[in-house]
Amino acid sequence: MGANLSGAMNAVLAKNWWAVALRGVLGILFGLIALFLPGATMLSLVFVFACYAVVDGVFGIVSAVRAAQKHERWSLLLLEGVVSIIAGVLAAVWPGLTVLWFVVMVAVWALITGVLMIGAAFRLHATHGRWWLGLGGLISVIYGVLLLVAPVIGALVLTWWLGAYAIAFGVSLIVVAFKLRSQRA
Repeated sequence: MGANLSGAMNAVLAKNWWAVALRGVLGILFGLIALFLPGATMLSLVFVFACYAVVDGVFGIVSAVRAAQKHERWSLLLLEGVVSIIAGVLAAVWPGLTVLWFVVMVAVWALITGVLMIGAAFRLHATHGRWWLGLGGLISVIYGVLLLVAPVIGALVLTWWLGAYAIAFGVSLIVVAFKLRSQRA
Protein backbone atom coordinates (compact mmCIF):
# COMPACT_ATOMS: atom_id res chain seq x y z
CA MET A 1 0.00 0.00 0.00
CA GLY A 2 2.88 2.40 0.78
CA ALA A 3 4.32 1.96 -2.72
CA ASN A 4 0.91 2.77 -4.25
CA LEU A 5 0.66 5.96 -2.19
CA SER A 6 4.20 6.97 -3.12
CA GLY A 7 3.49 6.31 -6.80
CA ALA A 8 0.31 8.36 -6.62
CA MET A 9 2.14 11.21 -4.89
CA ASN A 10 4.90 11.09 -7.52
CA ALA A 11 2.35 11.26 -10.34
CA VAL A 12 0.38 14.12 -8.80
CA LEU A 13 3.52 16.14 -8.09
CA ALA A 14 4.90 15.50 -11.58
CA LYS A 15 1.60 16.59 -13.16
CA ASN A 16 1.52 19.77 -11.05
CA TRP A 17 5.24 20.58 -11.26
CA TRP A 18 4.39 24.18 -12.13
CA ALA A 19 2.76 24.72 -8.70
CA VAL A 20 5.98 23.60 -7.00
CA ALA A 21 7.95 25.95 -9.28
CA LEU A 22 5.59 28.84 -8.49
CA ARG A 23 6.10 28.25 -4.76
CA GLY A 24 9.84 28.41 -5.38
CA VAL A 25 9.65 31.64 -7.38
CA LEU A 26 7.45 33.28 -4.74
CA GLY A 27 9.89 32.15 -2.04
CA ILE A 28 12.81 33.72 -3.91
CA LEU A 29 10.90 36.99 -4.48
CA PHE A 30 9.93 37.18 -0.82
CA GLY A 31 13.53 36.44 0.15
CA LEU A 32 14.88 39.23 -2.02
CA ILE A 33 12.41 41.72 -0.56
CA ALA A 34 13.37 40.65 2.96
CA LEU A 35 17.10 41.03 2.18
CA PHE A 36 16.86 44.42 0.52
CA LEU A 37 14.09 45.95 2.66
CA PRO A 38 14.54 44.27 6.07
CA GLY A 39 13.09 46.99 8.27
CA ALA A 40 10.05 47.46 6.11
CA THR A 41 9.59 43.69 5.85
CA MET A 42 9.53 43.09 9.60
CA LEU A 43 7.37 46.10 10.37
CA SER A 44 4.98 45.10 7.59
CA LEU A 45 4.68 41.59 8.97
CA VAL A 46 3.90 42.91 12.44
CA PHE A 47 1.26 45.34 11.19
CA VAL A 48 -0.32 42.80 8.83
CA PHE A 49 -0.63 40.46 11.82
CA ALA A 50 -2.08 43.30 13.94
CA CYS A 51 -4.71 44.10 11.31
CA TYR A 52 -5.55 40.44 10.82
CA ALA A 53 -5.95 39.85 14.56
CA VAL A 54 -8.30 42.83 14.96
CA VAL A 55 -10.44 41.83 11.97
CA ASP A 56 -10.48 38.22 13.16
CA GLY A 57 -11.58 39.43 16.60
CA VAL A 58 -14.40 41.48 15.17
CA PHE A 59 -15.66 38.46 13.23
CA GLY A 60 -15.38 36.37 16.39
CA ILE A 61 -17.54 38.86 18.27
CA VAL A 62 -20.05 38.98 15.41
CA SER A 63 -20.23 35.18 15.53
CA ALA A 64 -20.80 35.33 19.29
CA VAL A 65 -23.64 37.84 18.91
CA ARG A 66 -25.29 35.75 16.22
CA ALA A 67 -24.94 32.60 18.33
CA ALA A 68 -26.45 34.41 21.34
CA GLN A 69 -29.41 35.56 19.23
CA LYS A 70 -30.06 31.92 18.33
CA HIS A 71 -29.68 30.88 21.98
CA GLU A 72 -26.55 28.88 21.17
CA ARG A 73 -23.28 28.83 23.08
CA TRP A 74 -21.50 32.11 22.51
CA SER A 75 -19.15 32.82 25.42
CA LEU A 76 -16.04 31.15 23.95
CA LEU A 77 -16.60 32.91 20.62
CA LEU A 78 -16.81 36.24 22.43
CA LEU A 79 -13.68 35.49 24.46
CA GLU A 80 -11.78 34.47 21.33
CA GLY A 81 -12.85 37.67 19.58
CA VAL A 82 -11.79 39.87 22.48
CA VAL A 83 -8.44 38.09 22.82
CA SER A 84 -7.78 38.51 19.09
CA ILE A 85 -8.55 42.23 19.23
CA ILE A 86 -6.31 42.67 22.28
CA ALA A 87 -3.49 40.78 20.51
CA GLY A 88 -3.88 42.98 17.43
CA VAL A 89 -3.83 46.19 19.44
CA LEU A 90 -0.81 45.04 21.48
CA ALA A 91 1.03 44.11 18.27
CA ALA A 92 0.41 47.59 16.90
CA VAL A 93 1.35 49.34 20.16
CA TRP A 94 4.41 47.16 20.98
CA PRO A 95 5.80 45.96 17.67
CA GLY A 96 9.15 45.02 19.30
CA LEU A 97 7.53 42.47 21.60
CA THR A 98 5.47 41.24 18.68
CA VAL A 99 8.66 40.67 16.70
CA LEU A 100 10.00 38.41 19.48
CA TRP A 101 6.80 36.37 19.47
CA PHE A 102 6.91 36.34 15.69
CA VAL A 103 10.45 34.93 15.81
CA VAL A 104 9.29 32.05 18.00
CA MET A 105 6.25 31.40 15.81
CA VAL A 106 8.35 31.35 12.62
CA ALA A 107 10.88 29.05 14.31
CA VAL A 108 8.19 26.54 15.29
CA TRP A 109 6.63 26.77 11.82
CA ALA A 110 10.00 26.16 10.13
CA LEU A 111 10.73 23.17 12.37
CA ILE A 112 7.35 21.54 11.79
CA THR A 113 7.24 22.11 8.03
CA GLY A 114 10.88 21.07 7.69
CA VAL A 115 10.30 17.77 9.47
CA LEU A 116 7.19 17.14 7.35
CA MET A 117 9.11 17.89 4.14
CA ILE A 118 11.88 15.50 5.18
CA GLY A 119 9.24 12.85 5.82
CA ALA A 120 7.69 13.50 2.40
CA ALA A 121 11.13 13.26 0.79
CA PHE A 122 11.48 9.67 2.01
CA ARG A 123 8.28 8.81 0.14
CA LEU A 124 9.29 10.57 -3.08
CA HIS A 125 11.21 8.57 -5.67
CA ALA A 126 14.87 9.57 -6.05
CA THR A 127 14.39 10.54 -9.71
CA HIS A 128 11.62 12.95 -8.72
CA GLY A 129 13.91 15.10 -6.56
CA ARG A 130 13.89 13.28 -3.22
CA TRP A 131 17.21 14.73 -2.09
CA TRP A 132 16.26 18.28 -3.05
CA LEU A 133 12.97 18.05 -1.15
CA GLY A 134 14.90 16.64 1.81
CA LEU A 135 17.40 19.51 1.52
CA GLY A 136 14.54 22.02 1.59
CA GLY A 137 13.23 20.33 4.74
CA LEU A 138 16.69 20.31 6.31
CA ILE A 139 17.08 24.02 5.53
CA SER A 140 13.76 24.65 7.29
CA VAL A 141 14.84 22.67 10.36
CA ILE A 142 18.22 24.45 10.57
CA TYR A 143 16.50 27.82 10.19
CA GLY A 144 14.03 26.99 12.97
CA VAL A 145 16.80 25.88 15.32
CA LEU A 146 18.85 29.03 14.62
CA LEU A 147 15.85 31.21 15.46
CA LEU A 148 15.18 29.35 18.71
CA VAL A 149 18.84 29.55 19.75
CA ALA A 150 18.90 33.34 19.25
CA PRO A 151 15.33 34.61 19.71
CA VAL A 152 16.32 38.11 20.79
CA ILE A 153 18.13 38.94 17.59
CA GLY A 154 17.34 42.24 15.94
CA ALA A 155 14.58 42.51 13.37
CA LEU A 156 17.22 43.31 10.78
CA VAL A 157 19.05 40.01 11.28
CA LEU A 158 15.77 38.11 11.44
CA THR A 159 14.71 39.43 8.08
CA TRP A 160 18.10 38.59 6.60
CA TRP A 161 17.76 35.05 7.91
CA LEU A 162 14.20 34.95 6.63
CA GLY A 163 15.33 36.24 3.24
CA ALA A 164 18.22 33.78 2.95
CA TYR A 165 15.96 30.93 4.06
CA ALA A 166 13.23 31.88 1.57
CA ILE A 167 15.73 32.08 -1.30
CA ALA A 168 17.36 28.73 -0.46
CA PHE A 169 13.95 27.11 0.04
CA GLY A 170 12.69 28.62 -3.23
CA VAL A 171 15.70 27.39 -5.18
CA SER A 172 15.27 23.87 -3.79
CA LEU A 173 11.59 23.87 -4.82
CA ILE A 174 12.42 25.10 -8.33
CA VAL A 175 14.96 22.28 -8.74
CA VAL A 176 12.35 19.78 -7.52
CA ALA A 177 9.81 21.28 -9.95
CA PHE A 178 12.09 20.79 -12.94
CA LYS A 179 12.92 17.25 -11.83
CA LEU A 180 9.19 16.60 -11.55
CA ARG A 181 8.56 18.18 -14.96
CA SER A 182 11.05 15.80 -16.54
CA GLN A 183 9.14 12.85 -15.00
CA ARG A 184 5.68 13.79 -16.26
CA ALA A 185 3.71 10.95 -17.75
